[in-house]
Amino acid sequence: MSGNAPQQRITIDLGEKEGEGIYSNLALITHSPAEFILDFARIVPGLPKARVHARVILTPQSAKALARLLDANLERWEKVHGEIKLAGQPGTGHNIGFQPTDGT
Repeated sequence: MSGNAPQQRITIDLGEKEGEGIYSNLALITHSPAEFILDFARIVPGLPKARVHARVILTPQSAKALARLLDANLERWEKVHGEIKLAGQPGTGHNIGFQPTDGT
């Protein structure tokens, strides 16, 4: 939001099904000039396919805002709980969960 724009209060309605959430250990991100598409999938050991359980489509501006919010929240979480180790870092064990790909 711009520094001059008044803040608007909104009410968020969270349905029972959406409130349960989904588990995802794989995210795929694609984009076009107009949108970012985030597919959240789940890999199950021993199965050759991953199933997408949720797709979120964002404008580039919303994607950038989401990235900043995630960064800020990760920083706050690490201040309380300690550094989050990514796969491939010393002391992390197996390479499971979200994995960076070339170009990310």
